[in-house]
Amino acid sequence: MNDRLKALADAGVSIWLDDLSRALLSSGNLARKIAEDSVTGVTTNPTIFAAALSNGADYAGQLAGLGEVDVDTAIKQLCASDVRDACDLFAGVYASSGGYDGRVSIEVAPTLAHDADGTVAQASELRELVGRENVLIKIPATRAGLPAIRDAIARGISVNVTLIFSEDRYRAVMDAYLSGLELAAAAGLDLRTIHSVASFFVSRVDTEVDKRLTALGRTDLHGRTAIANALVAYGAFQEVFGTERFAALRAKGANLQRPLWASTGTKDPALPDTLYVTGLVADGVVNTIPEKTMDAFADHGEVGPTILGRAAEGRAVLDEVAAAGVDLADVHQVLEDEGVEKFVVSWHELVASVEKAIASVK
Repeated sequence: MNDRLKALADAGVSIWLDDLSRALLSSGNLARKIAEDSVTGVTTNPTIFAAALSNGADYAGQLAGLGEVDVDTAIKQLCASDVRDACDLFAGVYASSGGYDGRVSIEVAPTLAHDADGTVAQASELRELVGRENVLIKIPATRAGLPAIRDAIARGISVNVTLIFSEDRYRAVMDAYLSGLELAAAAGLDLRTIHSVASFFVSRVDTEVDKRLTALGRTDLHGRTAIANALVAYGAFQEVFGTERFAALRAKGANLQRPLWASTGTKDPALPDTLYVTGLVADGVVNTIPEKTMDAFADHGEVGPTILGRAAEGRAVLDEVAAAGVDLADVHQVLEDEGVEKFVVSWHELVASVEKAIASVK
């Protein structure tokens, strides 16, 4: 087992791989990462599946077996099959952690990002299609996504909330989770079976902010905003889940909605390649790490100090960045809009790949 990754896990960080493909499953590479790299979960998104399904040979057999189906049905079946197999691979981790880890995510179609009712309907469909307790349904934290998150939780669906960039939106996500739990409890559901993580995006914040700082002549602030933003978010998490409102739900069996650090691969080569892993350590958080970044941490990563109680430090940096002339509210909205659009583009690429694969097996 890799000592550096084990040390990260021992510090309380759940290491989830930000990748999934049939090749990763069939090669035994994912099983090796579970055994040797302390990997306890997997996240996916439309971009990841578009890349995976671009290799039609891996999926030709299953496609041929599906018969005459439309492309949307084919995509759901192919993706659900990979997620189901990954869920089975993580079944032992899921059982031994009491549902805390061993989780695999599958995302609703990004074309539903502004359709609350359609999102909830597809979340229910994907949960049934995968048919495993340890699946998480990814729902974006758009304004329309907030009621969808609440309603999915109210139905007992475990949710990975994605595309969170700001403290304000994160607080709205936590409120949606708690509201969903309250509705679930009122309906007589077992709250112990409902799990959720909130995916707070990291490196994309530095990418956008640093571009603006360069234009303002403040390169001295490069590479500081993303972690500061995450420190503030973690402070909000501590506050919200320390309230009497959550205490009442916890008494009924409710689980914490754990913070998940997403987009933790360093995009600026001038910054350390393990920056967003080393700098975001806390007991009980998840870090979804791209394979390249995971390999870098395994080679030379260090476990940084805990971020517990450092929200004020983060807020001071954000204030400094704002004083330099960066409109952080605009940054957050631009990143959300771009995040949805990037996934929509990937979705269309996925559709094209599957259409091509369907044609090749006819």
